[in-house]
Amino acid sequence: MPPKEPSDAGSSAPRRRAGRLEAHIITALAEADRPMTPGEVLEALGESANLSYSTVVTTLTRLHQKGAVTRARYGRAFRYRAVADAAGLIAERMNRLLAEESDRASVLRRFVSALEPQDEAILRRLLSDLDD
Repeated sequence: MPPKEPSDAGSSAPRRRAGRLEAHIITALAEADRPMTPGEVLEALGESANLSYSTVVTTLTRLHQKGAVTRARYGRAFRYRAVADAAGLIAERMNRLLAEESDRASVLRRFVSALEPQDEAILRRLLSDLDD
């Protein structure tokens, strides 16, 4: 598990960047060969994640509300399964943000101009592959 982000002023607990915890949970679910309970997700993330059970439950609930995971009742708990991997979740988020803007060309132009050179090369290669 990557290190946590610096804490907010006045808080003693380090905080993660928005979406990072969701991505880690989605990855744990995507790598599993079966649906997982929140406790199993917590165990898969490991002690270094330094998470509480309730944080995992809250994050899974939010992911379910977003449509990123499915869930089915299993006894008194739910078992969760990822709909897509972390890359798919991020791509969906990028698409939602782009859909909110009427001037998509400007957004895409600024996005591409801010890319690292290696990322721009990957994007150009991917777009070229679509033309073939």
